[in-house]
Amino acid sequence: MTNPSPPRPRPTGNRSQDILPPKPYAFVSFPDQPPSLQPPSGHQQYLRDRLHGTLVLSLKVETAVHVATGVAVMGSDVNSRVPLIKPMVQGSDRHLLIQGSSLKGCVRAVYEAITNSTLAVITPRYRDKIPTERQPCRDKKKLCPASRVFGALDWQGLVEFNDARCEGSDFTTGFMPSLYRPRPDQRRAYFIGGRVAGRKFYYHAARAIDKGQNQGIAVQQAGKAYTFKTQLTFKNLTKAELGTLLVALGQDPKYPIVLKIGGGKPIGMGTMTVTVEAINKVEGSQALRDRYTRYTLEDSNHLTGEPLKQFMQQVIQTAHQDLIQEPQLKQLAEVLKFPTDREPPSGMY
Repeated sequence: MTNPSPPRPRPTGNRSQDILPPKPYAFVSFPDQPPSLQPPSGHQQYLRDRLHGTLVLSLKVETAVHVATGVAVMGSDVNSRVPLIKPMVQGSDRHLLIQGSSLKGCVRAVYEAITNSTLAVITPRYRDKIPTERQPCRDKKKLCPASRVFGALDWQGLVEFNDARCEGSDFTTGFMPSLYRPRPDQRRAYFIGGRVAGRKFYYHAARAIDKGQNQGIAVQQAGKAYTFKTQLTFKNLTKAELGTLLVALGQDPKYPIVLKIGGGKPIGMGTMTVTVEAINKVEGSQALRDRYTRYTLEDSNHLTGEPLKQFMQQVIQTAHQDLIQEPQLKQLAEVLKFPTDREPPSGMY
């Protein structure tokens, strides 16, 4: 049994007099110009002037990570000492998994923020406060930069995220405090001139809050320094699109963005650093032909070490020239910078 949640403060009607604790998030503004809506490149063929391949990724846990399944199970079902626990997804070998859909949503949010893109999802209650040009794309022939890459209504997208598998088979048990739903009507920061202020991102914290067994909700989680491995497959991307994807994964030395994944973001959970260990790329008509006419591929298509670093620098530079919105990138990099000495909030999560 957990202790009752503390009473929630009620607004007094005078916002300047409301006593509300500071929140651990900030907003990244929308670009001034409306998005450029264009048709996607399509899936019908591998285009000769585009990039195709796979990113081999390693994700290191910096603060405890919990990606919920939406159910609670007996602790004994997952070899935990607590009676009831909220589990993560596990593979048949009992290793923790982070679903590819969770990773895709996390990376897409960053990609949207640093390009001139629409919102992928909006809350119907606040639809009238979303600028018209930021409403989700509904026509698959008129897509914003993020929708062309990650998908939209009737459009699958050009990237696929595999589930990330933890290298070790163990896990830790954490105890999360109760988290309240967002309350935009009680926060001035959400709206500017009656319109949403931008995209919301949580700051990283030096540590995650753990309330202990007597006060918190038991969750299965990946502890600090755990490592997950996964692959990201891409096709028909321009150099700018691939470069922007790498920036969203934190590979730009000037803007070392670190991802926030899963639940518990307000209390410092979910910080993960990404390393690109290799890129298997296909570029140009000859490389495409070799994929179907040769049993072995050229070593130059498998990039690691210094060649990998140089290739990433090239496409990232192209992304800055052609696609990335620098003011928004600077704002987001300030929110998602890590390491940090920022402490998690002390109350009212």
